[in-house]
Amino acid sequence: MCGSSLDLLWLQKGSRACAGRFDCHLFKEPVKKRRRSHHDQQFQAFPSVEQSALKEYEKLESRTRKVLSNTYQKLIQSVFLDDSIPSGLKYLINRLLALIEKPPLEPVYVGFLGNTGAGKSSLINALIQEAMFLPVSGESVCTACIVQVSSGCCEQYEAKIHLLSDQEWKAELKDLTKLLHRVEGPGGAEADLWDNAAEEAAWKLQMLYGRGAEKRCYEELLRMKPRGRIPTSRTITLKAEEAGELSVKLDPYIRTQRRDWDGESADTQIWPLIKYVEVILPKSALIPEGVVLVDIPGTGDFNSKRDEMWKKTIDKCSVIWVISDIERASGGKAHEDLLNESIKACQRGFCRDIALVVTKTDKLHLREYLRERKMGDQAIQSQREAVLQRNEIIKLQRNRLLKEKLKRKLPADSKVLGDSDLVYTVSAHEYWQRALLTEEESEIPKLREYIRKRLLDKKRRRVTKYVTEAFGLLLLTDTFNSEESLLTEHLNTGGLRRFVEDKMELLEEAIEQCFARMEQPLQTGVQVARTAYRRVLRACLVRSRGNQGFHQTLKAVCLKNGVYASRTLPRIDLNEALSQPIYDQIDPVFGGIFREGKPAGSALMQHIDAFKHSLEERMEETGIINGWKYDGYKRNFLIQEISAILGGLEGHILRRKRKIYESITSSIQSDLKPCYEEAAQITGKKACERMKDVIRRGVERQVAEGMFERAQERMWHQFQQLKRGITEKVKGSIMTMLMLAAPQGDGLYKELADVRSEQKEMEKLHRSLREVAENAQLRRGMQDFLLRMSPSKGGPPGAKL
Repeated sequence: MCGSSLDLLWLQKGSRACAGRFDCHLFKEPVKKRRRSHHDQQFQAFPSVEQSALKEYEKLESRTRKVLSNTYQKLIQSVFLDDSIPSGLKYLINRLLALIEKPPLEPVYVGFLGNTGAGKSSLINALIQEAMFLPVSGESVCTACIVQVSSGCCEQYEAKIHLLSDQEWKAELKDLTKLLHRVEGPGGAEADLWDNAAEEAAWKLQMLYGRGAEKRCYEELLRMKPRGRIPTSRTITLKAEEAGELSVKLDPYIRTQRRDWDGESADTQIWPLIKYVEVILPKSALIPEGVVLVDIPGTGDFNSKRDEMWKKTIDKCSVIWVISDIERASGGKAHEDLLNESIKACQRGFCRDIALVVTKTDKLHLREYLRERKMGDQAIQSQREAVLQRNEIIKLQRNRLLKEKLKRKLPADSKVLGDSDLVYTVSAHEYWQRALLTEEESEIPKLREYIRKRLLDKKRRRVTKYVTEAFGLLLLTDTFNSEESLLTEHLNTGGLRRFVEDKMELLEEAIEQCFARMEQPLQTGVQVARTAYRRVLRACLVRSRGNQGFHQTLKAVCLKNGVYASRTLPRIDLNEALSQPIYDQIDPVFGGIFREGKPAGSALMQHIDAFKHSLEERMEETGIINGWKYDGYKRNFLIQEISAILGGLEGHILRRKRKIYESITSSIQSDLKPCYEEAAQITGKKACERMKDVIRRGVERQVAEGMFERAQERMWHQFQQLKRGITEKVKGSIMTMLMLAAPQGDGLYKELADVRSEQKEMEKLHRSLREVAENAQLRRGMQDFLLRMSPSKGGPPGAKL
């Protein structure tokens, strides 16, 4: 029994057991998915046409999972007491289990990126049909942390407030007290006024520990007990039957108060400890399950963990909407910074779509508008007409400017550049009031439609891949009940294996050439950075009004290794500013290498796809030469398994590209860390100027010693690591598959339980994929026809003239 148990251990990843011990739990049953009681209401956020398609895809996935589970159980029962298990069968059982327990569809994260007062919360409230759910503009500063809003299967409204860990807060507390160290001149007089950084630090300490906390040292504050209640789990859960009830409970945690406000609420007093908030709504008829709306503060956070989460949250969003109100949509540094951050998310993260959402478009002074447009009173007769006209003008202008900006940073054939809607003009106020605009003209329904289409497309692609991969696995089971090998010994040793090895060498060369396209822009970027760094430093360190109000801000920059994120001021990042000339040169090429969709010949995935197609063609030829029977099942298995192996590379590449892209900035930050630490220790007379001098000398020294060249080398090293990772993963997986398909020694053959019924069912499900797609296309065509034939809607009743 010992040999059997050791073989069975291989089936369970991560399992550990002593030789000779038999663990029955190794044959674990797949985790059964809980049946949702709200199945019929799951897709109620979608129109009937899209509901039908989603239900069909859901049914396909559910039936596929059931077939896989039945197959798994039969295979386990047939080998449960065997002393030896063929390696191919271990491979099959592990693959079946992994596919059965594959998690559901990853959520579609839609990021709302904007500064305070831009209208992010009002927009989310309108989208979820809850007018005052998240706090909106008033006397106090509004949403103070990342808030994720989604709908689920729960019957109640629920919120989870996640707090910083004890260690995370202690690290921030140490930096806050360092930041508040007063600068004293001769005779003990204070030599520098508090600036924004110091005010914010003092505000946090006062909120958590009370008045006077800002004057205490780190050790004293550690001994003090916070005024608010802090659960040991560092998570606070709130529940309510109604949205308004939860909103009242949640408000103190996510709304920051005025700095001169001494709140008595214990909930409000722990605000500085809040990391992020999750809000789960009951099943919604407007926002589908599987979509997460993320309210993201515009500049990050002084706390390292919160700031890290700020970046990671932006990077995991597949859609980013840059929110700007109508009065700020024309530009400004803060607005440009947000656009740049969203474009970087396209380069380093999962973002595929960017759009500018202009809010508060109902705000318009008619006479002033007409005078500016020099129209008099003839062309425009009403407030409504003026608002609609201005919306169209803004769309044309901002769409052109945004595309020009994206073209400078992204490949010319990027998907986002082909989108017709890059700018939305919305009015949450008019969505509720409908005094000037109709519901459709407020464009809230248009944004909901966009979200639904994204989720539907993601569901379609996931189910197609899932069913296809499952079909390939069921084809493999056919080989175990046949003594005929998939491939002949001749082909295995003399043909196919050597063919794969040759193609692997060509793939490695192609990847090398693909990455080599980065060399020239990297070199140019380094040269530009070397000539520009003094100008960049001057722009970051010199203030038009001198050092007044800048001392603590600069100290905060140094304490955080060159980065300072304030809730009210633009983000400062010296490392990013110094590296920007390099990114300006490499961005289009970098984006071209990692582009998705239908990549051109220069893209990394294009070379991997070419490798895949060459193997598939060889499999087709092999099947014809050897006269494989059973309707090509054996050929199809190998082809589909190749697709599954290479398809898994996409996630690996996406995860690696962020590290590659950020390696330039990370390298510069690492080299400058000693000078930041030295500058942060400076106190006393003229401390601000002395800190600047330390930073300037440190940068000069590092540039002279090759700081930009090292950043270039580190990025290139990351590219080489990715190349090695791809080739090792591909070679190992493909060779393992071929060994299983044409084994030597122990053989694949093993008499198993009869799974022919599961094979037939899986074949039927695989054929159904095309039928579902065709049905969805037919329904969309009918829907579009009916929409074109329907009469257009006019303005809202009682529109103001």
